[in-house]
Amino acid sequence: MTNPLQDLSFFQDPYPTYAELRGAAPVQKVPTGSDGHYSCVVTGYAEAREAFADPRLSKDTGRFFAGRPPGRNLHPAVSRSMLATDPPQHTRVRKAVAPAFTAGPVARLRPYITDVVDELLSDWEPGGQADLVASLAVPLPVTVICELLGVPGGDRSMVAQWSNDLFAAGRPDRIDSASHSLAGYMAELVVSKRSTPDGRLLHDLLVRSGEGQVTEAEVVSLAVLLLVAGHETTTDFIGNALLALIQHPDALARLREAPELIPTALDELLRFDSPVSIATFRHSTEALTLGGTDIPAGVPVLIAPGAANRDPAAFARPDRLDLAREATSHLAFGHGIHRCLGAPLARAEGEIALRALLTRFPAIRLAVPGEELRWRQTRLMRGLEALPVLL
Repeated sequence: MTNPLQDLSFFQDPYPTYAELRGAAPVQKVPTGSDGHYSCVVTGYAEAREAFADPRLSKDTGRFFAGRPPGRNLHPAVSRSMLATDPPQHTRVRKAVAPAFTAGPVARLRPYITDVVDELLSDWEPGGQADLVASLAVPLPVTVICELLGVPGGDRSMVAQWSNDLFAAGRPDRIDSASHSLAGYMAELVVSKRSTPDGRLLHDLLVRSGEGQVTEAEVVSLAVLLLVAGHETTTDFIGNALLALIQHPDALARLREAPELIPTALDELLRFDSPVSIATFRHSTEALTLGGTDIPAGVPVLIAPGAANRDPAAFARPDRLDLAREATSHLAFGHGIHRCLGAPLARAEGEIALRALLTRFPAIRLAVPGEELRWRQTRLMRGLEALPVLL
């Protein structure tokens, strides 16, 4: 049996594969090589929600790989980030950074986000052509998260490239190298923030480090995690959302005529084409049964929000974009203690970007046939390599 999650067709359009897997069973074993090892892929909505909250599914990758020959050279700031820990360590570290992403701080960032969008769109001309990914979806979130962290303007494109390289599917050497470059840069930036406080998030985390809430190594790891998670997913969210609207003219017209509906439409757009196709690594710490499938201890478990959000048992006619749908229960941001910390910021960026696009360029449409669009070759993220549009 081959792994259906490794086929090229899966990267272009994962939803037929997800439907086939889910139709056979909401939790299925798929091979991870020719040696008999396998992972369990969770495609059902109820099962995914249950798995996200099950403490028997650990995110502690160090525990899983303990005693195994190292096959990679990822920097510890990446391989041992907050995402790869369990309580109580996860609880302690998340508590230190969570206040920066609550409603109040995000609301205070909205004028800055609006200014960034305005600047990025200032060179776009009605009737012209642009690549929405390269010209808006990539620079917007990386600019915002770098501003939040205090990354100097001249370094931001370099930092963004390292972040992008961390998702270079099939290139472990490139991924490992990027992890060391990014972590090394952030370690130097943390040192500079200690000597020249600027009131940004990294400095605030250093204050908490001095109070014993987090270690300095954890501050560096958080900086890397926030940068990567803070812009890669939002980049894909913006690109996927606009493409979905362009390919559904009635929905596009509805939001163009009533842009005040955009905030509530975001949930359906996130559900319809989730930027996180498969959530980050988990493994079973003891034997359990999920969705009727027995999972022994020590097995990787891959929860697929992209599949769960298209489960007809949870969402009627799930392959249809319906902006009137009640979709707040989607799993695009995950669920449970590891639910995406930056969800409020991602929503603010998505809302402001879509509002500006639909207001300024009401005739926006694809510049190439939809079948010519190419998607990133990574099963974790669901995002376009480019989105050429006519304005």
